[in-house]
Amino acid sequence: MSESRLVARFRRWYGGLPTILVDGALAALVLAVQLWPFLSRDNPHGGPWHWWGYAVVVVSAVPLIWRRRAPVIVLLAVCVPTGFYDLVDEVASQPIWYTGLVALYTLAAYSSRWKRWIAFAVTLGGGLLIVGSAESGVRGTVQFVAAYAIGRAAAASRAHAAALEERAVQLAREREIEAERAAERERARIARDMHDILAHAVSVMVVQAEAGPVAVTSNPARAVAAFDAIAGAGRDAMDQLRRLLNVLKEDEGPRGPQPTIDGLPALADQIRGTGLHVTYSTTGSPRPLSPDTEVAAYRITQEALTNIVKHAAATRAGIDLTWQDHALMIDITDDGHGRDPRLPSGGNGLIGIRERAAACGGTAELGPRAGGPGFQVLVRLPLAAS
Repeated sequence: MSESRLVARFRRWYGGLPTILVDGALAALVLAVQLWPFLSRDNPHGGPWHWWGYAVVVVSAVPLIWRRRAPVIVLLAVCVPTGFYDLVDEVASQPIWYTGLVALYTLAAYSSRWKRWIAFAVTLGGGLLIVGSAESGVRGTVQFVAAYAIGRAAAASRAHAAALEERAVQLAREREIEAERAAERERARIARDMHDILAHAVSVMVVQAEAGPVAVTSNPARAVAAFDAIAGAGRDAMDQLRRLLNVLKEDEGPRGPQPTIDGLPALADQIRGTGLHVTYSTTGSPRPLSPDTEVAAYRITQEALTNIVKHAAATRAGIDLTWQDHALMIDITDDGHGRDPRLPSGGNGLIGIRERAAACGGTAELGPRAGGPGFQVLVRLPLAAS
């Protein structure tokens, strides 16, 4: 296991311990260090060390247990007793008062600005007033300033870590929201595709089913062709729906092939089976389109032809593709004169055409055909970025 992972595990373990337990252990450690001079040195005056020294060390170390709960009070409770340590001569010399340094570090790390500034100034000033020599004063000042600076660095580090954690949470939430939006867009796309597939297939079936009984007696061959067209439209719809719904499976794999503009001639042939005369033409050299634009071109044409079959009562329709330098123009026209009253009214086909075009960065113009009867759908779709 790498060192960084060991450090991370230790930090998680250490951070999970109760505060009172950690600070109690620190107070015990500082107490042991401050008592060490009494155990490692002999009294030059002979006999044991004076009890006063032991008492001051214990009284100054115990408050560290509550250092993070009340930093200012603990600093005063630590520093005031140590100021009276030298009232008795027969005490061991203390090279460094760790109790005061730990308390000052805690003050700098956990207290608000004004509290820590005032407490630091009072502590430093009081120490300089009772210090025995200039050398001791300089040494004590350096130690106090260093402890304060380390405390401020620790506070800055915690604040930075908290900011990073907050940012990580925010990013996670943003990713979650984006995933929800993507799922919503995917559901909307599937709903649009299902609408287009079903509306087209059902429209073809309805037209052929209505024409079939009439043709059974007068033109049996046409009746057979009508039933073949119904079966073909149903099979094609089932195939497209099966590919579309595969994306909803839990063990979703790569998305199945989606229709493209290469399928438009076959789509025109399918519509011809309804008795509508459909022409198909292209102008210019084909250019690359993005996958989404390819699907949109097919679905828009499919929806426009479905509307013609359902509503226009037309006899002729045209599909003209024009490849320009920066766009593909799709012009779909018919010679109809409105919705066939025998058929049910449609839904949101024209709105869907506009939405599909806009989703790809294109535009759609829909309205009566200029210069004659009928309707026109003119769509501009951008080419793929090179």
